[in-house]
Amino acid sequence: MKEASAAPGLDRVDRRILALLQRDGRMSNAEIARAANVSPATCHRRTQRLFDEGYVRHVRAEIAPDKVGREALVIVGVVLDRSTPESFAAFEAAIAKLRFVLDCHLVAGDFDYFLKIRVQDIAGFNRLHGERLIALPGVRQTRTFFVMKEVVDNAPLEF
Repeated sequence: MKEASAAPGLDRVDRRILALLQRDGRMSNAEIARAANVSPATCHRRTQRLFDEGYVRHVRAEIAPDKVGREALVIVGVVLDRSTPESFAAFEAAIAKLRFVLDCHLVAGDFDYFLKIRVQDIAGFNRLHGERLIALPGVRQTRTFFVMKEVVDNAPLEF
């Protein structure tokens, strides 16, 4: 049985350009072209196509949490009181408005959602939890996990 391509529609050069951008989104077109072994014009055209076709969603800076007072990483498991499309939609609409939530994932298993949140400290999380999280629509229960050590965080995608 033939294995399916991990990145359909992408050739070796496209994958190399994506890997370079993922490693350092500030690389110039000339630097990417040199590293991908293509001309700057070809590199620019391919990079633009990768953006236009949605392979690259954003290019942004990764901020050091400790430099901006957000040292504590917290994962929160959320259980809703009902598992209906309406309760999921209400929760998701409310959570999307909370700027302190870095990630929100609908999951299978014991929880309905997992949230990734960065705060200054435990007291800061305690305030957010008591004032904002448990007041979200449909929340029946939360379980909080304080991250002791970030072993792998935001690793580049392999394709």
